[in-house]
Amino acid sequence: MPLISFEEFSGLFQSAGICVTTEEYRKFALYSDLLAEKNAVMNLTAITEPREVAEKHFLDSILPLKFCDIPENAELADVGAGAGFPSLPLGIMRHDLRLTLIDSLNKRVEFLNETAAKLGISASAHHLRAEDAGRGELREAFDVVTARAVSRLPVLCEYCLPLVRVGGVFLAMKGGDCAEELRAAYTAIKTLGGKTERAEEYALPCGDRRTLVIIRKINPTPKGYPRPQAKIKAKPL
Repeated sequence: MPLISFEEFSGLFQSAGICVTTEEYRKFALYSDLLAEKNAVMNLTAITEPREVAEKHFLDSILPLKFCDIPENAELADVGAGAGFPSLPLGIMRHDLRLTLIDSLNKRVEFLNETAAKLGISASAHHLRAEDAGRGELREAFDVVTARAVSRLPVLCEYCLPLVRVGGVFLAMKGGDCAEELRAAYTAIKTLGGKTERAEEYALPCGDRRTLVIIRKINPTPKGYPRPQAKIKAKPL
């Protein structure tokens, strides 16, 4: 199913204060086509209506650029990348970013690598569990790490903060009300070397509420973290 027209797409983004070029729109349209094609044979997303894809996947993915100043040529990792949100839309809008996409399902990884190549984005996807990535060569290798609504924040921090280099940020993209999650994650954030800078609350044009939790890495993550997945889930920090 084709993406909404350029006029409607650019108007949607302009309503959020973001300008889109015709070339960027062309890449989003291609991404939409590739997503729909693959979604017909494997479950990548339940959101398939063109307007909703534009707003709830594409716009939602790039709104963090309004609230966090991502350095030029930053190394960015997307944990639990799934169908490529937010990393691939960020790569379309920020051509300088170098992206590493981490996902535990190899079929999704194949889709992500193929899609990034067709979009001309500097990205590589890896078939890894986040806790394994955080104990290996990717540990503390990234300026920015993103995750979009994949786990509760206390668990998510242990997956993601070990990947952030000191001075970098973890951007947790959550739903509208995450104050309780943030309180529950205090110990995890401190233990893993992070400090919460702020939580930005905002809404999509459709009214859906979002919160972007910005966590700065101020100290190295201690050895022993991340723990094995079973321990992370059974006893969050």
